[in-house]
Amino acid sequence: MALRMQRLVVGLLPWAFLLPPGGWAGEIIGGKEARPHSRPYMAYLEIQRRDERIRCGGFLVAENFVLTAARCQGDNITVLLGAHNVKLRERHRQRIQVCRQIPHPQYNRETLNNDIMLLQLENIAVLNRWVGTLALPCAGERVAPWTTCNVAGWGRTLPTVDCLSDTLQEVDVVVMPDATCLRHPYKPYRHYNPCSMMCVGDPAFLNDSAKGDSGGPLVCGGKAQGIVSWGICKAPSVYVKVSTFVPWIERTMRRLQPGARL
Repeated sequence: MALRMQRLVVGLLPWAFLLPPGGWAGEIIGGKEARPHSRPYMAYLEIQRRDERIRCGGFLVAENFVLTAARCQGDNITVLLGAHNVKLRERHRQRIQVCRQIPHPQYNRETLNNDIMLLQLENIAVLNRWVGTLALPCAGERVAPWTTCNVAGWGRTLPTVDCLSDTLQEVDVVVMPDATCLRHPYKPYRHYNPCSMMCVGDPAFLNDSAKGDSGGPLVCGGKAQGIVSWGICKAPSVYVKVSTFVPWIERTMRRLQPGARL
């Protein structure tokens, strides 16, 4: 029982003004520090929004594109690749400005449907042992309920301590049947859409919340099957179903590659 509880820990939650009433968006609670640079696809996003600085997670899907959540838009975004401890000047870290933010055209701030965004990097990332890409699923691919996946990020690690992690944290989570979220037709799951969202985290074992990053990947079988999106003060949490958006992702990246006709 204790081992299962440890594996099923995730909490979701960033900025209330971007979420439906009672909703929070995502981070890691109860996990452990990841082995440094074991996830070379992870991206740490420094976001300037008006007079505040916020952070999000993301992941590299091509040499010049990072995938994240649409709520992570800002006036200016800087991407750190190859990072583990974001407070240190790590030797192999790459710092790249974002030149274009491309949120999904049907992103809805109220329902949080289509909470996905591509970031085009100003410079091409150098791929090496510390920086690499994460594979996308096939279009329409489905993750079976009760599959154990993994999520990582730099957010709060304790629900009662208002302090974000400097080091990358990770935790295993379980994909739940859509019915786990659909059986709550009122707040906050009333907008749950099984076509574009995933229900993740066993409610029998978790009651956590945390302030931290959204936009990080839910990795299942070596592929980015989900993106941290939103949740409440207990599991399950809601992730973007990446396989639904693969045609849009690939089409957008092709259109914006150097030399492509816009």
